[in-house]
Amino acid sequence: MSELEHIYQDIDSLPEEAKIILLDFIKLLKKCYSKSETEAHQEEKTLYKKFEKIGLIGCCSVEEDLSTNYKEVLTDILASKYDHR
Repeated sequence: MSELEHIYQDIDSLPEEAKIILLDFIKLLKKCYSKSETEAHQEEKTLYKKFEKIGLIGCCSVEEDLSTNYKEVLTDILASKYDHR
């Protein structure tokens, strides 16, 4: 009896719940070993480029002291935007 036949018989003798767990484990192993580290790193770069393309990554021009007076700036912006109320 070959090793694969022995494994098949072992699996076949398991209850259905154990077979389902085994299949889930096999899927997990495939998922873990399907991507190499370089592919994962390449995917990160692609995601970065996507964010950069749609404008989520970049810089903007604001007042130098915005971190200390942001409440005042926000109040002025909201007042001018919703001044008609």
